[in-house]
Amino acid sequence: MGDARKLQSPGPFRTDQLRSGDPYELSEGHPVFCAPTGRDGAGPNGLGFSVLDSDPAVRNAGVDAGIAISKKTLRAPDVAVNLEHDGGTWATSAPLVLEYAGRGQDEAELATKIAELLAAGTRWVWVMRLVGPRRVEVHAASSPVRVVNVDGELTAPGVLALPVPVRALFERDAAHETTLRNLLSARGYSSLEALREEGREEGREEGREEGREEGLAPLVRLFERRLSRALTEAERETLRRRLVTSGPARLGDVVLDLGTAELAAWLVDPAEDVGRG
Repeated sequence: MGDARKLQSPGPFRTDQLRSGDPYELSEGHPVFCAPTGRDGAGPNGLGFSVLDSDPAVRNAGVDAGIAISKKTLRAPDVAVNLEHDGGTWATSAPLVLEYAGRGQDEAELATKIAELLAAGTRWVWVMRLVGPRRVEVHAASSPVRVVNVDGELTAPGVLALPVPVRALFERDAAHETTLRNLLSARGYSSLEALREEGREEGREEGREEGREEGLAPLVRLFERRLSRALTEAERETLRRRLVTSGPARLGDVVLDLGTAELAAWLVDPAEDVGRG
């Protein structure tokens, strides 16, 4: 296909002749058949999308999304990040794309695809190699190809907020862990443990609040008996606040030591030491 295209280039087809779902890409007007995904890439494609789409800085991501590079070139990377549209059927650009290369990969066709995407403004093309040692080739315009091995991390400054472990692009557990990290980070949590600690603290606070309410009830009864009337909501709030700041023993002294008029004044006076003797 690659040699034939060179002889015939440019080809007769245009991007506006393709419809969503057509099993073809276009390269300089020549159709490039997109075969069904084999077992090498079927699972990892979905994992890579989940990891990249969940990054806190990513606006959108797409699987096999058509990118119209020119009127005669349309490419559909396995995963594309932050797709730009102009209102037409196809996206017009994406700064980061991910390709999976498994068994039977047409290397010449892949090289052409990478070159076309970079020439059209894509900043990074990540090629996840699924044959041989797992690794990612990082292609960038005007830069030599860089290889990141299986235990390394990938970054895309200005596109992704967080680094991507290479393992997360093909290992299910690593992908799920990274996706969860991304989702938590988007909501302000540094880790799952940080979320758990917030839950524990909320539980402790609820317990303290329940304890204060339980301790408040007998004090309310004492104050109401001394005043021979029900407390207002503002007076209850004063008791609730002073139960925390002064403690139940001090409030017990107040209700027993002060006269009725003094007690009523203590409940509305903002000064905590009113009535101390």
